[in-house]
Amino acid sequence: MGGVLGLVQVDQSTVAIKETFGKFNAVLEPGCHCLPWCIGDRIVGYLSLRVKQLDVRCETKTKDNVFVTVVASVQYRALVDKAPDAFYKLSNTKQQIQSYVFDVIRATVPKLELDDAFVQKDDIAKAVEEELEKAMSMYGYEIVQTLIVDIEPDVHVKRAMNEINAAARMRSAANDKAEAEKILQIKRAEGEAESKYLAGVGIARQRQAIVDGLRDSVLAFSENVPGTTAKDIMDMVLVTQYFDTMKEIGASSKSSSVFIPHGPGAVKDVAAQIRDGLLQANTI
Repeated sequence: MGGVLGLVQVDQSTVAIKETFGKFNAVLEPGCHCLPWCIGDRIVGYLSLRVKQLDVRCETKTKDNVFVTVVASVQYRALVDKAPDAFYKLSNTKQQIQSYVFDVIRATVPKLELDDAFVQKDDIAKAVEEELEKAMSMYGYEIVQTLIVDIEPDVHVKRAMNEINAAARMRSAANDKAEAEKILQIKRAEGEAESKYLAGVGIARQRQAIVDGLRDSVLAFSENVPGTTAKDIMDMVLVTQYFDTMKEIGASSKSSSVFIPHGPGAVKDVAAQIRDGLLQANTI
């Protein structure tokens, strides 16, 4: 019925191209329009104003002779004020955009090495967008955004890159482990040195305390028992220590000991040997 009455409907985000006897006449906005077919008015096509996306895969070579596949996503739309250009000037919009993308990528990527291509993805996308903007504006299209969504090296190159990264991480881990072991050994050595130093200080203090105790014992015994000599007192001290040692050995069931002559006369022999050794040392 609408065709008979000359009424047409144009949907939202769409414009219609109107011709009169085969010549462009007007761009019809969304809504209802009257087209008297009897005077040659007719709709020859519709143009969507929605944003469209085109994914382009382009194979090229980097500066260091690595073949890569660059995946670019181009978002574009027709301009309502240039709808006649968008409708009449291009027969295949996607193919035209793809040709420009190929041209820019194959002119830009070969100037970069593989690592730089990954780092400068935004620069590549910007170069593609600028070139497309200049080329497609004359055809009534606007480039909304251009993205380089992926750069895919050859599978063998990708495997080699992964192996290089794995080797570098293993080397770094080995260095860290060696450094940790070095620190542990240094700390262990410092601990042993400190322990030995403290043990030496303890032994020195113990011996000093023994000497001080013996001196006090000799002085006290000499004062309380007149006529005794230092030799008599030391012999008695040695005998006392000897019997204390024998008592401790007998009281312990798990002691490991080396037995020497243990008669009372042996203490005198031991004391005599000690005194003889000290006298000889003083004589020398």
